Amino acid sequence: MLENKGKVYLLGAGPGDPGLLTLKARDLLSEAETVVYDYLANTRFLDFCRPDAELIYVGKQGGAHTLSQGAINDLLVAKAKSGKRVARLKGGDPYVFGRGAEEAEELLAAGVSFEVVPGVTSAVAGPAYAGIPLTHRQFASSVTLITGHEDPAKKESAHDWEALARSGSTLVFFMGVKNLELITDNLIKAGLAPETPAALVRWGTTCEQESLADTLSGITTLARSRNMKPPALLVVGQVVALRDKLNWFEQRPLLGKGVVVTRAREQASTLLRLLEDSGACCYEFPSIAIRSMPEYSRLHAAFERLDSYDWLIFTSVNGVRIFWKELRACGLDSRRLGGCSVAAIGPATAEALQKNGITPDFVPRRYVAEEVVQGLQELGVNKARILIPRAEQAREVLPEALQAAGAEVEVLPIYTTQPAEASGTEILERIAEGRVQFITFTSSSTVSNFFQLVSPGDLQAFVPGKVKLACIGPITGRTLESFGFQVDLQPEEYTIPALAQCLIHSSPPC
Repeated sequence: MLENKGKVYLLGAGPGDPGLLTLKARDLLSEAETVVYDYLANTRFLDFCRPDAELIYVGKQGGAHTLSQGAINDLLVAKAKSGKRVARLKGGDPYVFGRGAEEAEELLAAGVSFEVVPGVTSAVAGPAYAGIPLTHRQFASSVTLITGHEDPAKKESAHDWEALARSGSTLVFFMGVKNLELITDNLIKAGLAPETPAALVRWGTTCEQESLADTLSGITTLARSRNMKPPALLVVGQVVALRDKLNWFEQRPLLGKGVVVTRAREQASTLLRLLEDSGACCYEFPSIAIRSMPEYSRLHAAFERLDSYDWLIFTSVNGVRIFWKELRACGLDSRRLGGCSVAAIGPATAEALQKNGITPDFVPRRYVAEEVVQGLQELGVNKARILIPRAEQAREVLPEALQAAGAEVEVLPIYTTQPAEASGTEILERIAEGRVQFITFTSSSTVSNFFQLVSPGDLQAFVPGKVKLACIGPITGRTLESFGFQVDLQPEEYTIPALAQCLIHSSPPC
């Protein structure tokens, strides 16, 4: 537990990949009452903050400062002295060109307790993701980190260019693009061979990462031809020669491709992980929100008579989650299901059941109602008594087909799906900017609610052509078609992993 008094934690956020945030920084973020943060390469870090945390942005972008450094120092001191636990979140590492030491000195002078939590610096991570090791037994045994942000109008540089040129170190220049020509000219004039390998790494470790390599004398011309812009690191040294062989990150199939994920936030994690692992830039735009029912007296009553049902059919992970939440709230556990056979519609639902100690007796090969009914008929459900805990708004095909087969079916709504409270303006702006290449739909409700937030007419300008529409299955696809759109991508297996693979290959059938 943290001390119950004001304190400032200087946290390194790392270079942008959320997975590179340290566990300690994550834990402190989740406990801080106030979070003061710079411009971050990935705002996903803020998801770790507690819901009631005070979030204060103090960064700069494009040279425009939200607060001066002095004002930031005063803010940290004031918040800590008011008794707050303050997380000061800084990109990269606080002490590597992050002015963290200046903030620490001010805190110390003001009598404020502080801790420093180092972060992964972009100087190491960016080149590593681009296939450039900073040291190598054959090429370099030392590294020098240098700021490239010098005023070219200055009469003298702060750097000893001759010492840098003869050092034999790998040279890493922060903020090196703006003064790229000045840096390369100074190194060559100081005696570094013009043919020395050099590389630029932009937005390292993020889905927008790009890198290019040439010689020290040629890198400026190449950067101009490719319109390379800040923020980027300049790496100079023989280790750059390894980039073509070791560049693993930029081989990811969806690198830089924008994907809109319309699934509810409670459900989106698996799809997001699969897409981001393939390099995609994911834009969460949940068109539906999962809401609990006002009360659960019917569900609690059903718990008392579970042994009267022959089958319990779960149609979603949300149904499993809420069912077990209420089961535990009643002081019960999985043993209460001992007399029921259990069916799961889809592997994700089956996995959710297994996490709660239940191995389903039936999982259909394909995840549509007709296939489910056929499989259950083969297991003899014709006269069975069946309970289906599910969403309040759902297709009636499954219960009606089971009833037609002779089963006695009770449908029990245990959650509701509602249109999310969101604006489609930002997504349309990203589409117009060319940042989005795919929009994914995982259910009919995600389609219907998406078009409550985004006008079909506004989207028509970009589809087909610039943006592809991907649906998890034919039912969702037919809903999309009802709005006047064609399904571009649809997996043969109606699962989240198959949908992700569909985008990776970007061609139907998947």
